[in-house]
Order: sequence, then C-alpha cells, then structure tokens
Amino acid sequence: MAAEEGKVDPMKQFMLEPLFGSEGWELAGFNIAFTNSALWMAVTVVLLWAFVAGGMKRELVPGRWQMAVESFTGFIDDMLEANVGKAGRKYVPYIFSLFMFILFANLLGLLPIGVFGVHPFTFTSHFTVTGVLAILSFSIVLIVGFWKHGLHFFSLFVPHGTPLWLIWLIPVIELISFLVRPFSLALRLFVAMMAGHVLLKVLSSFVIDSVNAGPIFGGFIGIPSFVLMIAISALEILVAGIQAYVFALLTSLYINDAENLH
Repeated sequence: MAAEEGKVDPMKQFMLEPLFGSEGWELAGFNIAFTNSALWMAVTVVLLWAFVAGGMKRELVPGRWQMAVESFTGFIDDMLEANVGKAGRKYVPYIFSLFMFILFANLLGLLPIGVFGVHPFTFTSHFTVTGVLAILSFSIVLIVGFWKHGLHFFSLFVPHGTPLWLIWLIPVIELISFLVRPFSLALRLFVAMMAGHVLLKVLSSFVIDSVNAGPIFGGFIGIPSFVLMIAISALEILVAGIQAYVFALLTSLYINDAENLH
C-alpha cells in the first residue's frame, strides 16, 4: 500500500486546474475560469511590481534593494546598447519587464514550498504562455520594422551581397527562418523548463519508491537519487536565469533587425 501511495505522476504538475470551478465561466464560447496558472502569473506580477517599486527610492546612497534593481536595469540597458545601439534604449522597459517576468516565473516554480501544502506552478512550462510572449516580441519587431522602413523592411530577406543567381532562393529561406523565430523562441523556454521539472519528479519517485521498498533500496537508490535531486535543483536555478537571459537577448537581436535591417 505504501509503495502504491508513493507513485508520482511527472506530468501532473503541469495540469491546469480551475481554482473556483469551471461552471459559469464561459465567455464567447470559451471557458475563462481562473486557474492555478493564472494565480501564479498574478503572484509573479505582484512580486515583480513590489521588487521594482522597492528599488525606486532614488536615495543618494542606494541600499541593496535599490542597487539590485539598478543593476538589472543597467544590465538590460547594456545588452540593448550592445545589440541594437543607441536606439535600443527606448526598448529597455519592455525587455526589462520581459526578462524579469520570465526570471521570477522560473524561480517561483522552483520554490520548495510543497512541504507546506502549497504547490508552485511553473507557467513558463506551458507552450501557450511562452508562445504568447514570443508572439508579443515578434509583433513589436514587425511593427517597428514596417513603421520605420515601410516596404523596404522586406530587404531584410535579401542579405547584402546575395548573388543574382540565388535571388530566387535566398529570400524564401530567409523568410522561413524569420517566421520560425517566434516558434523557436517559445519552444526553447518551454522545453527547458518542462524537462527540468519532469526530471525532478522522476527522481523524487525513485526516492519515495526506494524508501518504501526497504532500507537496502533506500540506501543504494534513494540516497543517490536525493543527492542528484539537490544537484539538479541547483542547476535548474541556473537554467532559470539563463533561459530568461536568452529570451531577452534573442528578442533584442530581433529588434536590432527591425531597427537597423542587418
């Protein structure tokens, strides 16, 4: 019976669950029930707002909180200046918000608060969420590109120095590559966060089942699995930051294409 109770479903952590039921939440044929994903998005927004608001005191001698906010802002500003140039400064609020939102979401999903009965939900492990973020960034690229360059924006698909005999092929390849960008941007974040959480759940099932199986299995399988869980959890913290950075970096590179038509 103990072994039966110790079974862990690695995919259950990604299930959307209406917090107040799903009846009566229909709008235009769609169910808009408030789910655990929406809850953790709201928590992320509130914590991010509190973090930024607490660091905007503008004291002459900044405290640690203010220095943390200014450091993140300066980091994003430097990244945009390096990839877009001086024109990239106007995108600092968006890229900063994007980076911090993804970072907070990834880190909140790793909080070990399940022991208190509260199960964090990593909504960046859902392709619909990362897809919306990618489409938002891609839309900004299209709007900026056509607003600033008009139809000349299509020259982005004909790289400088393209041979005349390849002028029929290269634009098609460049266009396909351009259209794949939002998909790859969303997929990268979604896969990275989902894979890490699945692996942690699988290892946790090893620990539970081996302990239920007796001290021998617990010593030879449970303890190494638990140690590996700790190591992977530390790695996941690093991945959470890297994925937020990669998403923001690629977005800034795509904006650079729209601004400068490189």
